[in-house]
Amino acid sequence: MSNEVRVRYAPSPTGHLHIGNARTALFNYLYAKNAGGKVVIRIEDTDEKRNVEGGEKSQLDYLKWLGIEWDESSEKGGEYGPYRQMERLDIYKKYVDELMERGLAYKCYMTSEELEAEREAQMARGEAPKYSGAHRDLTEEQIAAFEAEGRKPSIRIRVPENHTYTFNDIVRGDITFESSDFGDWVIVKQNGTPTYNFAVAIDDYLMKITHVLRGEEHISNTPKQMMVYEAFDWEPPKFGHMTLILNEERKKLSKRDQHILQFIEQYKNLGYLPEALFNFITLLGWSPVGEEEIFTQDQLVEIFDADRLSTSPAVFDPAKLKWMNNQYIKASDLDRVVELALPHLVEAGRLSEDMSEEDRKWARELISLYQEQLSYGAEIVELTELFFKQEIQYDEAAMEVLEGEQVPEVLETFKKNLRELEEFTPENIKKQIKAVQKETGHKGKKLFMPVRVATTGQTHGPELPNAIHLLGLETVTVRLNDVLSKLQA
Repeated sequence: MSNEVRVRYAPSPTGHLHIGNARTALFNYLYAKNAGGKVVIRIEDTDEKRNVEGGEKSQLDYLKWLGIEWDESSEKGGEYGPYRQMERLDIYKKYVDELMERGLAYKCYMTSEELEAEREAQMARGEAPKYSGAHRDLTEEQIAAFEAEGRKPSIRIRVPENHTYTFNDIVRGDITFESSDFGDWVIVKQNGTPTYNFAVAIDDYLMKITHVLRGEEHISNTPKQMMVYEAFDWEPPKFGHMTLILNEERKKLSKRDQHILQFIEQYKNLGYLPEALFNFITLLGWSPVGEEEIFTQDQLVEIFDADRLSTSPAVFDPAKLKWMNNQYIKASDLDRVVELALPHLVEAGRLSEDMSEEDRKWARELISLYQEQLSYGAEIVELTELFFKQEIQYDEAAMEVLEGEQVPEVLETFKKNLRELEEFTPENIKKQIKAVQKETGHKGKKLFMPVRVATTGQTHGPELPNAIHLLGLETVTVRLNDVLSKLQA
Protein backbone atom coordinates (compact mmCIF):
# COMPACT_ATOMS: atom_id res chain seq x y z
CA MET A 1 0.00 0.00 0.00
CA SER A 2 1.16 3.52 -0.79
CA ASN A 3 2.89 5.52 1.97
CA GLU A 4 0.92 8.59 0.85
CA VAL A 5 -2.30 9.07 2.80
CA ARG A 6 -5.26 8.80 0.44
CA VAL A 7 -8.83 9.20 1.68
CA ARG A 8 -12.15 9.25 -0.12
CA TYR A 9 -15.55 10.79 0.38
CA ALA A 10 -18.03 8.73 -1.61
CA PRO A 11 -21.56 10.17 -1.63
CA SER A 12 -24.57 8.70 -3.37
CA PRO A 13 -26.36 11.28 -5.55
CA THR A 14 -29.63 10.61 -3.74
CA GLY A 15 -30.18 14.06 -2.24
CA HIS A 16 -28.62 17.15 -0.75
CA LEU A 17 -25.57 17.38 1.49
CA HIS A 18 -26.61 16.40 5.02
CA ILE A 19 -24.80 17.48 8.21
CA GLY A 20 -23.70 13.88 8.84
CA ASN A 21 -22.29 13.45 5.34
CA ALA A 22 -20.63 16.85 5.52
CA ARG A 23 -18.90 15.77 8.74
CA THR A 24 -17.63 12.60 7.05
CA ALA A 25 -16.23 14.63 4.15
CA LEU A 26 -14.74 17.19 6.51
CA PHE A 27 -12.96 14.67 8.77
CA ASN A 28 -11.52 12.89 5.73
CA TYR A 29 -10.36 16.23 4.35
CA LEU A 30 -8.72 17.27 7.64
CA TYR A 31 -7.07 13.88 8.10
CA ALA A 32 -5.58 13.89 4.61
CA LYS A 33 -4.48 17.52 4.57
CA ASN A 34 -2.88 17.24 8.02
CA ALA A 35 -0.81 14.35 6.65
CA GLY A 36 -0.05 16.04 3.33
CA GLY A 37 -2.22 13.45 1.57
CA LYS A 38 -4.89 13.37 -1.14
CA VAL A 39 -8.68 13.58 -1.06
CA VAL A 40 -10.68 11.61 -3.62
CA ILE A 41 -14.36 12.21 -4.39
CA ARG A 42 -16.06 9.10 -5.74
CA ILE A 43 -19.75 9.03 -6.70
CA GLU A 44 -21.50 5.83 -5.65
CA ASP A 45 -24.42 5.90 -8.06
CA THR A 46 -25.28 2.21 -8.49
CA ASP A 47 -28.65 2.57 -6.71
CA GLU A 48 -30.21 4.22 -9.74
CA LYS A 49 -33.76 4.13 -8.38
CA ARG A 50 -32.80 6.45 -5.52
CA ASN A 51 -30.58 8.81 -7.50
CA VAL A 52 -32.03 12.29 -7.96
CA GLU A 53 -31.38 14.69 -10.78
CA GLY A 54 -28.80 17.24 -9.73
CA GLY A 55 -27.88 15.21 -6.64
CA GLU A 56 -24.20 14.91 -7.56
CA LYS A 57 -23.83 18.59 -8.44
CA SER A 58 -25.60 19.65 -5.24
CA GLN A 59 -23.28 17.51 -3.11
CA LEU A 60 -20.15 18.88 -4.76
CA ASP A 61 -21.34 22.51 -4.81
CA TYR A 62 -22.01 22.55 -1.08
CA LEU A 63 -18.76 20.77 -0.24
CA LYS A 64 -16.98 23.56 -2.12
CA TRP A 65 -19.07 26.19 -0.34
CA LEU A 66 -18.01 24.70 3.01
CA GLY A 67 -14.39 25.06 1.98
CA ILE A 68 -13.60 21.41 1.28
CA GLU A 69 -11.32 20.91 -1.71
CA TRP A 70 -10.30 17.61 -3.29
CA ASP A 71 -7.55 16.32 -5.53
CA GLU A 72 -9.34 13.76 -7.71
CA SER A 73 -12.94 13.41 -8.85
CA SER A 74 -15.13 12.97 -11.91
CA GLU A 75 -14.79 16.69 -12.66
CA LYS A 76 -11.09 17.01 -11.84
CA GLY A 77 -9.98 13.67 -13.21
CA GLY A 78 -7.03 11.67 -11.91
CA GLU A 79 -5.07 8.52 -12.68
CA TYR A 80 -7.46 6.18 -10.84
CA GLY A 81 -10.74 7.03 -12.59
CA PRO A 82 -13.46 6.77 -13.64
CA TYR A 83 -14.80 8.26 -10.41
CA ARG A 84 -18.46 7.30 -10.89
CA GLN A 85 -19.29 3.69 -10.10
CA MET A 86 -21.70 3.27 -13.01
CA GLU A 87 -18.76 4.06 -15.29
CA ARG A 88 -16.73 1.27 -13.65
CA LEU A 89 -19.02 -1.73 -14.34
CA ASP A 90 -16.48 -3.40 -16.65
CA ILE A 91 -13.90 -3.16 -13.87
CA TYR A 92 -16.18 -4.87 -11.35
CA LYS A 93 -17.08 -7.61 -13.87
CA LYS A 94 -13.45 -8.61 -14.22
CA TYR A 95 -13.20 -9.25 -10.46
CA VAL A 96 -16.58 -11.00 -10.29
CA ASP A 97 -15.49 -13.33 -13.08
CA GLU A 98 -12.29 -14.12 -11.21
CA LEU A 99 -14.19 -15.03 -8.04
CA MET A 100 -16.56 -17.22 -10.05
CA GLU A 101 -13.69 -19.02 -11.76
CA ARG A 102 -12.02 -19.68 -8.41
CA GLY A 103 -15.25 -20.97 -6.88
CA LEU A 104 -15.35 -18.12 -4.37
CA ALA A 105 -18.65 -16.81 -5.73
CA TYR A 106 -21.70 -18.44 -7.27
CA LYS A 107 -25.03 -17.72 -8.92
CA CYS A 108 -28.13 -17.72 -6.72
CA TYR A 109 -31.53 -18.05 -8.41
CA MET A 110 -33.74 -17.60 -5.35
CA THR A 111 -36.59 -15.15 -5.87
CA SER A 112 -37.33 -12.28 -3.52
CA GLU A 113 -40.43 -14.17 -2.36
CA GLU A 114 -38.39 -17.29 -1.53
CA LEU A 115 -35.80 -15.24 0.31
CA GLU A 116 -38.50 -13.47 2.31
CA ALA A 117 -40.14 -16.79 3.23
CA GLU A 118 -36.77 -18.12 4.36
CA ARG A 119 -36.18 -15.00 6.43
CA GLU A 120 -39.61 -15.19 8.12
CA ALA A 121 -39.12 -18.88 8.95
CA GLN A 122 -35.77 -18.14 10.59
CA MET A 123 -37.23 -15.31 12.65
CA ALA A 124 -40.14 -17.54 13.71
CA ARG A 125 -37.57 -20.02 15.04
CA GLY A 126 -35.85 -17.22 16.95
CA GLU A 127 -32.83 -17.21 14.65
CA ALA A 128 -31.01 -14.16 13.30
CA PRO A 129 -32.03 -13.98 9.63
CA LYS A 130 -29.29 -14.69 7.08
CA TYR A 131 -29.06 -16.43 3.75
CA SER A 132 -29.14 -20.21 4.24
CA GLY A 133 -26.89 -21.09 1.33
CA ALA A 134 -29.69 -22.97 -0.41
CA HIS A 135 -28.19 -22.36 -3.87
CA ARG A 136 -24.55 -22.67 -2.80
CA ASP A 137 -23.91 -25.92 -4.64
CA LEU A 138 -26.42 -26.15 -7.48
CA THR A 139 -25.94 -28.84 -10.11
CA GLU A 140 -25.73 -28.04 -13.81
CA GLU A 141 -29.23 -29.52 -14.18
CA GLN A 142 -30.67 -27.27 -11.44
CA ILE A 143 -29.05 -24.19 -12.97
CA ALA A 144 -30.44 -25.11 -16.41
CA ALA A 145 -33.93 -25.57 -14.95
CA PHE A 146 -33.84 -22.16 -13.26
CA GLU A 147 -32.56 -20.55 -16.45
CA ALA A 148 -35.39 -22.23 -18.40
CA GLU A 149 -37.88 -20.67 -15.97
CA GLY A 150 -36.43 -17.27 -16.92
CA ARG A 151 -35.01 -16.61 -13.46
CA LYS A 152 -32.31 -13.94 -13.25
CA PRO A 153 -29.52 -14.85 -10.85
CA SER A 154 -27.74 -12.69 -8.33
CA ILE A 155 -24.14 -13.52 -7.50
CA ARG A 156 -23.11 -14.29 -3.92
CA ILE A 157 -19.68 -14.51 -2.36
CA ARG A 158 -18.87 -17.65 -0.37
CA VAL A 159 -18.33 -16.56 3.23
CA PRO A 160 -15.52 -18.63 4.79
CA GLU A 161 -16.51 -20.91 7.65
CA ASN A 162 -15.15 -20.52 11.19
CA HIS A 163 -13.26 -17.37 10.33
CA THR A 164 -12.65 -14.37 12.61
CA TYR A 165 -12.40 -10.84 11.21
CA THR A 166 -10.60 -8.32 13.41
CA PHE A 167 -9.64 -4.77 12.56
CA ASN A 168 -8.15 -2.01 14.66
CA ASP A 169 -10.54 0.91 14.36
CA ILE A 170 -8.96 4.38 14.46
CA VAL A 171 -11.70 5.54 16.84
CA ARG A 172 -12.79 2.41 18.73
CA GLY A 173 -9.81 0.08 18.89
CA ASP A 174 -10.12 -3.62 18.06
CA ILE A 175 -13.46 -4.79 16.65
CA THR A 176 -14.14 -8.46 15.93
CA PHE A 177 -16.72 -10.31 13.85
CA GLU A 178 -17.22 -14.03 13.23
CA SER A 179 -17.94 -15.28 9.71
CA SER A 180 -20.81 -17.31 11.18
CA ASP A 181 -22.63 -13.98 11.71
CA PHE A 182 -23.04 -13.67 7.94
CA GLY A 183 -24.70 -15.70 5.24
CA ASP A 184 -23.28 -15.67 1.73
CA TRP A 185 -24.10 -12.15 0.64
CA VAL A 186 -24.92 -10.69 -2.75
CA ILE A 187 -22.05 -9.03 -4.62
CA VAL A 188 -23.97 -8.53 -7.91
CA LYS A 189 -27.71 -7.88 -8.01
CA GLN A 190 -30.10 -9.53 -10.46
CA ASN A 191 -29.95 -6.44 -12.66
CA GLY A 192 -26.19 -6.87 -13.05
CA THR A 193 -25.03 -3.95 -10.88
CA PRO A 194 -22.60 -4.61 -8.03
CA THR A 195 -23.69 -4.13 -4.43
CA TYR A 196 -22.23 -1.44 -2.22
CA ASN A 197 -19.89 -3.62 -0.16
CA PHE A 198 -18.36 -5.31 -3.19
CA ALA A 199 -17.91 -2.20 -5.36
CA VAL A 200 -16.55 -0.06 -2.54
CA ALA A 201 -13.87 -2.62 -1.66
CA ILE A 202 -12.77 -2.91 -5.30
CA ASP A 203 -12.72 0.87 -5.68
CA ASP A 204 -10.84 1.53 -2.45
CA TYR A 205 -8.14 -0.95 -3.45
CA LEU A 206 -7.74 0.24 -7.04
CA MET A 207 -7.76 3.91 -5.98
CA LYS A 208 -5.09 3.15 -3.36
CA ILE A 209 -7.24 4.44 -0.48
CA THR A 210 -5.23 4.11 2.73
CA HIS A 211 -7.73 5.35 5.33
CA VAL A 212 -11.53 5.16 5.45
CA LEU A 213 -13.25 7.50 7.94
CA ARG A 214 -17.02 7.10 8.02
CA GLY A 215 -20.05 6.90 10.30
CA GLU A 216 -20.54 4.09 12.80
CA GLU A 217 -23.48 2.70 10.81
CA HIS A 218 -20.82 1.26 8.47
CA ILE A 219 -19.14 -0.89 11.13
CA SER A 220 -21.18 -3.94 10.13
CA ASN A 221 -20.15 -3.39 6.48
CA THR A 222 -16.46 -3.60 7.32
CA PRO A 223 -16.15 -7.41 7.67
CA LYS A 224 -17.91 -7.87 4.31
CA GLN A 225 -15.42 -5.53 2.69
CA MET A 226 -12.58 -7.38 4.45
CA MET A 227 -13.89 -10.61 2.88
CA VAL A 228 -13.42 -9.08 -0.57
CA TYR A 229 -9.92 -7.89 0.29
CA GLU A 230 -9.03 -11.32 1.65
CA ALA A 231 -10.45 -13.09 -1.40
CA PHE A 232 -7.99 -11.19 -3.60
CA ASP A 233 -5.15 -11.23 -1.04
CA TRP A 234 -5.18 -7.44 -0.79
CA GLU A 235 -4.24 -5.33 2.24
CA PRO A 236 -7.32 -3.46 3.53
CA PRO A 237 -7.21 0.24 4.37
CA LYS A 238 -7.25 1.51 7.95
CA PHE A 239 -10.85 2.01 9.09
CA GLY A 240 -12.24 4.59 11.50
CA HIS A 241 -15.91 4.84 12.47
CA MET A 242 -17.19 8.09 13.89
CA THR A 243 -19.89 8.17 16.54
CA LEU A 244 -23.48 9.15 15.96
CA ILE A 245 -24.71 12.73 15.96
CA LEU A 246 -27.52 13.14 18.50
CA ASN A 247 -30.18 15.81 18.87
CA GLU A 248 -30.64 17.84 22.05
CA GLU A 249 -32.73 15.03 23.56
CA ARG A 250 -29.76 12.72 22.99
CA LYS A 251 -31.56 10.69 20.36
CA LYS A 252 -30.06 9.86 16.97
CA LEU A 253 -30.34 12.85 14.65
CA SER A 254 -33.21 12.02 12.34
CA LYS A 255 -34.54 13.76 9.27
CA ARG A 256 -37.81 13.90 11.21
CA ASP A 257 -36.23 16.33 13.70
CA GLN A 258 -38.00 19.38 12.32
CA HIS A 259 -36.46 21.81 14.83
CA ILE A 260 -32.93 21.06 13.61
CA LEU A 261 -31.98 22.09 10.09
CA GLN A 262 -29.95 19.22 8.69
CA PHE A 263 -28.85 20.19 5.20
CA ILE A 264 -25.93 22.48 4.39
CA GLU A 265 -28.03 24.22 1.74
CA GLN A 266 -30.49 25.38 4.42
CA TYR A 267 -27.73 27.04 6.41
CA LYS A 268 -26.32 28.75 3.34
CA ASN A 269 -29.79 30.04 2.43
CA LEU A 270 -30.31 31.38 5.96
CA GLY A 271 -27.10 33.37 5.80
CA TYR A 272 -24.66 31.29 7.82
CA LEU A 273 -20.97 31.66 7.05
CA PRO A 274 -19.24 28.57 5.61
CA GLU A 275 -16.20 28.91 7.86
CA ALA A 276 -18.46 28.95 10.95
CA LEU A 277 -20.17 25.74 9.81
CA PHE A 278 -16.78 24.19 9.00
CA ASN A 279 -15.60 25.02 12.53
CA PHE A 280 -18.84 23.85 14.20
CA ILE A 281 -19.07 20.53 12.32
CA THR A 282 -15.41 19.76 13.09
CA LEU A 283 -16.26 19.87 16.80
CA LEU A 284 -19.07 17.32 16.37
CA GLY A 285 -17.14 14.28 17.52
CA TRP A 286 -13.64 15.73 17.67
CA SER A 287 -12.01 17.98 20.25
CA PRO A 288 -8.82 20.03 20.15
CA VAL A 289 -6.35 20.36 23.00
CA GLY A 290 -7.36 23.20 25.33
CA GLU A 291 -10.51 25.26 25.70
CA GLU A 292 -10.41 27.27 22.46
CA GLU A 293 -13.35 26.67 20.11
CA ILE A 294 -12.90 29.19 17.29
CA PHE A 295 -10.40 28.13 14.63
CA THR A 296 -9.61 29.01 11.04
CA GLN A 297 -9.66 26.22 8.48
CA ASP A 298 -5.85 26.30 8.24
CA GLN A 299 -5.56 25.99 12.01
CA LEU A 300 -7.90 22.99 12.03
CA VAL A 301 -5.85 21.29 9.31
CA GLU A 302 -2.70 21.89 11.34
CA ILE A 303 -4.02 20.61 14.70
CA PHE A 304 -6.30 17.79 13.52
CA ASP A 305 -5.41 14.56 15.29
CA ALA A 306 -7.49 11.42 14.72
CA ASP A 307 -6.57 10.24 18.23
CA ARG A 308 -8.88 12.96 19.51
CA LEU A 309 -11.94 11.68 17.66
CA SER A 310 -14.57 11.07 20.33
CA THR A 311 -15.81 7.64 21.34
CA SER A 312 -19.01 9.22 22.67
CA PRO A 313 -21.87 10.48 20.49
CA ALA A 314 -21.79 14.14 19.46
CA VAL A 315 -24.73 16.37 20.38
CA PHE A 316 -25.89 18.86 17.75
CA ASP A 317 -26.59 22.11 19.61
CA PRO A 318 -28.33 24.69 17.36
CA ALA A 319 -27.78 27.43 19.97
CA LYS A 320 -24.04 26.75 19.94
CA LEU A 321 -24.00 27.00 16.15
CA LYS A 322 -25.80 30.34 16.29
CA TRP A 323 -23.32 31.59 18.89
CA MET A 324 -20.38 30.45 16.80
CA ASN A 325 -21.75 32.01 13.62
CA ASN A 326 -22.27 35.26 15.52
CA GLN A 327 -18.58 35.22 16.50
CA TYR A 328 -17.63 34.95 12.84
CA ILE A 329 -20.10 37.67 11.78
CA LYS A 330 -18.75 40.05 14.43
CA ALA A 331 -15.23 39.47 13.13
CA SER A 332 -16.22 39.94 9.46
CA ASP A 333 -15.92 43.19 7.55
CA LEU A 334 -19.16 45.08 7.04
CA ASP A 335 -19.27 44.46 3.27
CA ARG A 336 -19.49 40.73 3.86
CA VAL A 337 -22.20 41.11 6.52
CA VAL A 338 -24.22 43.30 4.16
CA GLU A 339 -23.83 40.67 1.44
CA LEU A 340 -25.11 38.10 3.92
CA ALA A 341 -28.10 40.04 5.26
CA LEU A 342 -29.31 42.37 2.50
CA PRO A 343 -30.91 39.68 0.30
CA HIS A 344 -33.15 38.69 3.20
CA LEU A 345 -34.49 42.23 3.57
CA VAL A 346 -35.21 42.25 -0.16
CA GLU A 347 -36.85 38.81 -0.04
CA ALA A 348 -39.05 39.94 2.86
CA GLY A 349 -40.25 42.88 0.80
CA ARG A 350 -38.62 45.42 3.13
CA LEU A 351 -36.36 46.78 0.40
CA SER A 352 -36.56 46.93 -3.37
CA GLU A 353 -34.37 44.69 -5.47
CA ASP A 354 -33.35 47.63 -7.63
CA MET A 355 -32.89 50.13 -4.80
CA SER A 356 -31.22 53.48 -5.34
CA GLU A 357 -27.71 54.23 -4.14
CA GLU A 358 -29.20 56.29 -1.33
CA ASP A 359 -31.41 53.37 -0.21
CA ARG A 360 -28.47 50.99 -0.45
CA LYS A 361 -26.40 53.28 1.76
CA TRP A 362 -29.27 53.44 4.26
CA ALA A 363 -29.55 49.63 4.24
CA ARG A 364 -25.81 49.29 4.83
CA GLU A 365 -26.00 51.58 7.87
CA LEU A 366 -29.03 49.68 9.13
CA ILE A 367 -27.27 46.33 8.91
CA SER A 368 -24.16 47.76 10.58
CA LEU A 369 -26.32 48.60 13.61
CA TYR A 370 -26.97 44.88 14.15
CA GLN A 371 -23.65 43.30 13.16
CA GLU A 372 -22.70 42.70 16.79
CA GLN A 373 -25.87 40.75 17.57
CA LEU A 374 -26.61 39.12 14.22
CA SER A 375 -26.50 35.31 14.45
CA TYR A 376 -27.23 34.66 10.76
CA GLY A 377 -28.24 36.71 7.74
CA ALA A 378 -31.98 36.02 7.74
CA GLU A 379 -32.25 37.20 11.36
CA ILE A 380 -31.87 40.77 10.10
CA VAL A 381 -35.54 40.78 9.05
CA GLU A 382 -36.80 40.29 12.59
CA LEU A 383 -34.13 42.47 14.19
CA THR A 384 -34.90 45.48 12.01
CA GLU A 385 -38.68 45.22 12.16
CA LEU A 386 -38.99 48.49 14.06
CA PHE A 387 -37.67 50.40 11.02
CA PHE A 388 -40.46 49.17 8.78
CA LYS A 389 -43.49 49.30 11.10
CA GLN A 390 -46.20 51.83 10.50
CA GLU A 391 -47.68 51.43 13.96
CA ILE A 392 -46.04 50.27 17.18
CA GLN A 393 -47.66 47.94 19.68
CA TYR A 394 -46.07 48.57 23.08
CA ASP A 395 -45.54 45.55 25.30
CA GLU A 396 -45.89 45.53 29.09
CA ALA A 397 -42.25 46.51 29.74
CA ALA A 398 -42.50 49.41 27.28
CA MET A 399 -45.76 50.66 28.80
CA GLU A 400 -44.18 50.60 32.26
CA VAL A 401 -41.44 52.93 30.99
CA LEU A 402 -43.94 55.30 29.37
CA GLU A 403 -45.99 55.57 32.55
CA GLY A 404 -43.19 57.48 34.33
CA GLU A 405 -44.32 60.94 35.46
CA GLN A 406 -41.34 62.63 33.76
CA VAL A 407 -42.03 61.07 30.36
CA PRO A 408 -44.25 63.82 28.77
CA GLU A 409 -41.73 66.51 29.67
CA VAL A 410 -38.78 64.49 28.33
CA LEU A 411 -40.52 63.63 25.04
CA GLU A 412 -41.89 67.14 24.42
CA THR A 413 -38.46 68.66 24.99
CA PHE A 414 -36.76 66.07 22.78
CA LYS A 415 -39.30 66.63 19.98
CA LYS A 416 -38.76 70.40 20.15
CA ASN A 417 -34.97 70.00 20.05
CA LEU A 418 -35.12 67.69 17.00
CA ARG A 419 -37.16 70.26 15.05
CA GLU A 420 -34.42 72.82 15.65
CA LEU A 421 -31.68 70.63 14.18
CA GLU A 422 -30.07 71.90 11.00
CA GLU A 423 -28.64 68.46 10.19
CA PHE A 424 -30.26 65.18 11.29
CA THR A 425 -27.12 63.17 12.12
CA PRO A 426 -26.37 60.67 14.91
CA GLU A 427 -23.87 63.10 16.46
CA ASN A 428 -26.41 65.96 16.56
CA ILE A 429 -29.16 63.65 17.87
CA LYS A 430 -26.86 62.54 20.69
CA LYS A 431 -26.20 66.20 21.55
CA GLN A 432 -29.93 66.91 21.70
CA ILE A 433 -30.54 64.00 24.09
CA LYS A 434 -27.88 65.54 26.37
CA ALA A 435 -29.56 68.93 25.92
CA VAL A 436 -32.85 67.41 27.18
CA GLN A 437 -30.99 66.35 30.33
CA LYS A 438 -29.82 69.92 30.91
CA GLU A 439 -33.25 71.40 30.26
CA THR A 440 -35.32 68.95 32.31
CA GLY A 441 -32.89 67.66 34.91
CA HIS A 442 -33.81 64.08 34.07
CA LYS A 443 -30.93 61.71 33.39
CA GLY A 444 -29.97 58.03 33.08
CA LYS A 445 -32.81 55.61 32.52
CA LYS A 446 -35.42 58.30 33.18
CA LEU A 447 -34.09 60.13 30.14
CA PHE A 448 -32.91 57.46 27.71
CA MET A 449 -35.58 54.82 28.23
CA PRO A 450 -38.61 57.00 27.36
CA VAL A 451 -36.81 58.29 24.24
CA ARG A 452 -35.88 54.74 23.19
CA VAL A 453 -39.34 53.27 23.81
CA ALA A 454 -41.22 56.13 22.16
CA THR A 455 -39.08 56.17 19.03
CA THR A 456 -38.32 52.44 18.57
CA GLY A 457 -41.03 50.66 20.58
CA GLN A 458 -38.31 48.64 22.33
CA THR A 459 -36.75 48.70 25.78
CA HIS A 460 -33.36 47.70 24.37
CA GLY A 461 -31.74 47.78 20.98
CA PRO A 462 -28.96 49.29 18.88
CA GLU A 463 -27.14 52.55 19.58
CA LEU A 464 -30.04 54.99 20.10
CA PRO A 465 -28.80 58.05 18.13
CA ASN A 466 -27.97 55.79 15.16
CA ALA A 467 -31.40 54.12 15.30
CA ILE A 468 -33.19 57.49 15.47
CA HIS A 469 -31.12 58.77 12.56
CA LEU A 470 -32.04 55.79 10.38
CA LEU A 471 -35.71 56.04 11.31
CA GLY A 472 -35.69 59.60 9.99
CA LEU A 473 -37.06 62.82 11.41
CA GLU A 474 -40.54 62.37 9.97
CA THR A 475 -41.08 58.88 11.40
CA VAL A 476 -39.60 59.82 14.78
CA THR A 477 -41.82 62.92 15.03
CA VAL A 478 -44.94 60.89 14.20
CA ARG A 479 -44.06 58.32 16.86
CA LEU A 480 -43.36 60.96 19.50
CA ASN A 481 -46.68 62.66 18.72
CA ASP A 482 -48.52 59.34 18.94
CA VAL A 483 -47.08 58.54 22.35
CA LEU A 484 -47.69 62.05 23.69
CA SER A 485 -51.32 62.01 22.51
CA LYS A 486 -51.90 58.65 24.22
CA LEU A 487 -50.31 59.89 27.43
CA GLN A 488 -52.49 63.01 27.42
CA ALA A 489 -55.70 61.12 26.61
